[in-house]
Amino acid sequence: MKKSILGVVAGAVLAMAGTAHAEKTRVGFAPEPYPPFWVADANGNWTGWEVDIIDAVCAEAKLDCERVPVAWEGIIPALLGGKIDMIMNSMRINDERRKVIDFSDKYYEVPTVVVAAKSAAINTTPESMGGKVIGVQVSTGQQAYAEKNFAANASEIRGYNTQDEAYQDLAAGRIDVVIDGVVAMNEFLKSPSGECCESKGVLKRDPSTLGEGYGVGLRKDEAEFRAKINDAIATIRKNGTYDAISKKYFDFDIYGGD
Repeated sequence: MKKSILGVVAGAVLAMAGTAHAEKTRVGFAPEPYPPFWVADANGNWTGWEVDIIDAVCAEAKLDCERVPVAWEGIIPALLGGKIDMIMNSMRINDERRKVIDFSDKYYEVPTVVVAAKSAAINTTPESMGGKVIGVQVSTGQQAYAEKNFAANASEIRGYNTQDEAYQDLAAGRIDVVIDGVVAMNEFLKSPSGECCESKGVLKRDPSTLGEGYGVGLRKDEAEFRAKINDAIATIRKNGTYDAISKKYFDFDIYGGD
């Protein structure tokens, strides 16, 4: 469960790095709710902040994009195997992923927070995690952070395929702690199942695990395509499109500074 998805795909599929894009640019995303970034209606149509940002980036870059659902644990192999052309799904930029894929400049960044039952004497220190079961989504910066900083104290770091599964187990008392980004965590805390819990603090910034913000995942050796995506991100930041979209969803600067 904790095995990195990167090691499995780092070899032969790198030969796909120079693959020409299809007529449509296929944007990979994991089909799981992540409000307010990704919200699905009864017909499976997706809306949300990241959906709007994808549309804005594609429009600015003059790309004919289609969103392609891919399970999170298989999303990097899908990129390297040529099934999708880019990942735009709240993927943290970090050194481990850079070993096999490239990234655009960041397009947002938010703090990572610890949440637990209101009665729990837990904070962000390793000591407070003693004997606790910590829930994280697999193949994320939160999992890497927990394994680096809390593994020696916690009784278990339990990986989940989706963040929703981790929150369900937290609300049911099957785990003690969840580590997640503050935006998604706030959505959980505002829900009926989240009434059990509260934020226990913000984790210290750690680029080696939590990364340098969230960027578009790209194949290596596609410098021209990367430049096009970076130019589009910079342009929507400058022309007000980014802020206009963000103000519909957040009351703070989701970009997170320079």
